[in-house]
Amino acid sequence: MTIKRFGLFLFLLLLLVGCSTGNIDNAGETSAQPAGTQTEESSSKFPDNPNTELEFDTNNLQEIWLAGGCFWGVEAYMARVYGVYDVTSGYANGDTENPTYEQVIRENTGHAETVHVRYDPERVDLEKLLSHYFLIIDPTLLNQQGNDRGEQYRTGIYYENEADRTVIDQVMVEESAKYDEPIVTEVEELEHYYLAEEYHQDYLEKNPNGYCHVEFDSLEDQEIPALIDPAMYPKPSDEELKEKLTEAQYKVTQENDTETAYSNEYWDLYEPGIYVDVATGEPLFSSADKYDSKCDWPSFTKPIEPGVVTEHTDTSYNMVRVEVRSRAGDSHLGHVFEDGPKDKGGLRYCINSAAILFIPQEEMEEAGYGYLEGML
Repeated sequence: MTIKRFGLFLFLLLLLVGCSTGNIDNAGETSAQPAGTQTEESSSKFPDNPNTELEFDTNNLQEIWLAGGCFWGVEAYMARVYGVYDVTSGYANGDTENPTYEQVIRENTGHAETVHVRYDPERVDLEKLLSHYFLIIDPTLLNQQGNDRGEQYRTGIYYENEADRTVIDQVMVEESAKYDEPIVTEVEELEHYYLAEEYHQDYLEKNPNGYCHVEFDSLEDQEIPALIDPAMYPKPSDEELKEKLTEAQYKVTQENDTETAYSNEYWDLYEPGIYVDVATGEPLFSSADKYDSKCDWPSFTKPIEPGVVTEHTDTSYNMVRVEVRSRAGDSHLGHVFEDGPKDKGGLRYCINSAAILFIPQEEMEEAGYGYLEGML
């Protein structure tokens, strides 16, 4: 091979590398981390996103821009912080307009690989977001995170709202006390942010084995408030229940009775909506999880939230079964069995129609269940 051809081959090879393949630093050296290789820092499985089933008021969102090394992992991590509506990857606070990825990693554009985080301040505040951010970076490293080196991999917090600066400064003081070395994470007002190319967006969702310097373990301990508050659905007195419920509903929910197959109200109903405890109104099941199990009672693969039902050993009728009761009302609902659809967890919640009340989707808002429409 001639020198010219070898030079061309080397140039084309370099164009294929970046934070996905070899991670070239400013000196042109490549790290030992090839694209798609599994290491302790790269996992083929990421935690479930707790935000996917939440409803957000997009008129009330706030935003912050965070640079923390290769944006693939930072984006995937921040998207899983409870209360985050959306995260995109891009380039911030550089010297050129609309840079390409190749320009950012090779032409000293001054841009930092940055993620734009939009979040619901009623679910997560800026201080909490930044505490998560500092869990996945080393703020004492200059122009370096993980295997990546270069100005584009510096750490930084960029803001537009001046009120955010006070919060950021306080967090910086607290974080600085945790290190012997000085923190070099820059804090600046956002000058500009350019969205990165489409293939960078949700990169690790598309390529779960892709390179990632971020660890996701800390997400396992984040506090995620329950969607359904049992305090909103207090149990009426026994006298009130006898007036409110039909004879069949009372016998099933309060006396552990079982209704007849086929003759019950909801066994073959599949309209969109939710099913609530007939005694208290606490939401229990969604039509999205209802299926025909051929048992001729309403069957669901899961409750809306695990906590809305409780399980108890039932030895009646010389059998050993798992009884299911409602959380707030302690109503007898039915039983759960392990013969449900395997691709949906393998459970079958076999529920008495007399124990639940169906709220059609079009009536949910008026009935006070609009916050659960995202579960359908």
